[in-house]
Amino acid sequence: MKILSLLSLSTLALVGCASISDPEQARGIAASELPGTPDRWVSSEDVQGPVRIGWLDQLADPVLTQLVEEALANNRDLRTAAAAVEEARALARQAGAAVLPSIDVNGSGGRGGIIDGPDSESYSLGLQLGWEIDVWGRVRATKRAAALGYYSADADYLFSQYSIAATVAQAYFLAIEAGLQLEVAKKSLAALTQTSDIVSIQRDIGVATGLDLALARRDLANAQDAVLEAEGGQRLALRSLEVLLGRYPDAATDIAGSLPEVPAPPPPGTPSSLLERRPDIIAAELSVAASFNNVQAARAARLPVISLVSSVSGSSAELSEIFETGNVTWQVAGNLLGPVFDGGLRAARVDEATAEQKQAMNAYAQAAINAFREVEDSLDQNAVLRARRTVLADAATQANRAFELAQIQYEEGETNLLDVLTIQGTAFAADSALVAVDRALLIEWINLNLALGGSW
Repeated sequence: MKILSLLSLSTLALVGCASISDPEQARGIAASELPGTPDRWVSSEDVQGPVRIGWLDQLADPVLTQLVEEALANNRDLRTAAAAVEEARALARQAGAAVLPSIDVNGSGGRGGIIDGPDSESYSLGLQLGWEIDVWGRVRATKRAAALGYYSADADYLFSQYSIAATVAQAYFLAIEAGLQLEVAKKSLAALTQTSDIVSIQRDIGVATGLDLALARRDLANAQDAVLEAEGGQRLALRSLEVLLGRYPDAATDIAGSLPEVPAPPPPGTPSSLLERRPDIIAAELSVAASFNNVQAARAARLPVISLVSSVSGSSAELSEIFETGNVTWQVAGNLLGPVFDGGLRAARVDEATAEQKQAMNAYAQAAINAFREVEDSLDQNAVLRARRTVLADAATQANRAFELAQIQYEEGETNLLDVLTIQGTAFAADSALVAVDRALLIEWINLNLALGGSW
C-alpha cells in the first residue's frame, strides 16, 4: 500500500542521521505535545479491530465509482497538489546533488594576430572537479530535510486523493437527495392540487366555505414554491458535482435515482494507530523530522566550509597537440572558508529554523487533535443518525397513516379541512426529513471512513 511505502522511504532517508533526526525520536518529540490519548475511542463501544479500507466498493454504486475515478483524473485542485509533489521531488534531487562532487569541463579556441603581421591559433581544454567535504553534516542534513519534505508532500497528496473521493461521494448523494426531495415536493403538489379542486367544487355546491378554498389554495401555492425550490436545489447540487469532476457545470450529469444502503460502520481501530495511518498526520510527522534537519543544517552553516578543487587542462597552438604531455597541467587544492563576521546572519538563520521546528511540532499536535475530534465526532454522529433514522421512519409511517385517516374522515364530514391540511403538511414534512437523514447518514459514514484514514 502506498502509505506503507511512504513510511519506509522516510525511514530509509533517515538512516545514519544524527540522533535528533531519528524518525522514532522525532515522532516521540512531536507526540509529547499531545494530550493524554485513551486506549479506545470514547464515542464507540464497538470491538476494536483493523480499519477496513475500500469504502467505495462497499457502496456498490457503479455510477459513483466512475465519477470518483473521473474526479481523480480531472480535478484541478488535485492536479495542483500533484504538481506540488513534483516540485518537492525536484527540490529533493537538487539538495541530493550537493552531496556528490561536481565535474565541469571548459574549453576555448581562437585565432588572432596583428593586422600587418602573422596570425596565431590557441586552444585549451580543461576538466575541473569540486567537492565540499561535508565534515559537519550540513549538506547531508539539507538533503534529508528536502527528501522528507518530498515525502511529506506526497503524503499530503495521498490524503488529498482520499478527500476528493469523499467529497465527490458527498456531492453525489446531495444531488440524489435533491432529486428525492423534488419527488416529495411533487407528491405534495399533486395531493394539494387534488384537494384544491375538490374544495373548489364543494364551495360551488355550498358544502365548503370560501375560507376552506383560500386555505387549500394557500397550501397549493406553497407546494408549487417547494417544487420550484427543489428543482433549483437539484441543479445547484449537480453543478457542484460537475465542478469536482472537472466538467462544465451544465447540471446535466446522470445520477442514480435512489440512495444506496448505508453499510455498517467500519472498525475504528485505536487512537494511537490513527497517528500511524492517516496520511495527513504522517505528512505532519515528516515535516517535524525535516525541521530537525533544517536546524542541524543551519547550525552547521556557522562552521567553516572545507572543499576540494582539482583540475586538469591542456593548451596548445595546435588542436591536435592539446593533450601532449608537455601541454597538460594539473592542480589539486583544498579550500577553507570560515565565517568571521556576517552581522548575525547565520545565527538568525538558526533562530529561524528553530522557530520553524516549533511551528512544525505544534502543527503536528494540532493535526492529531483535529483528527481525534473528527473520528470522535463521526463515531458519535453515526450512532445519533442511525437512531434518528429509526425514529423518523416510524414518524413518517404514522404521519402518512394519519393523513389517510384524515382524508377519510373529511370525506365523511367528521373533520374540517384545516385539520386535513395540517396533517397533510406533517406527513410530507416527515417524508422530507426521512430523505434528509438518509443522505446525512451516508455522508457521515463516509466522513468516518475518511477520518479513520481509510482509502476509498
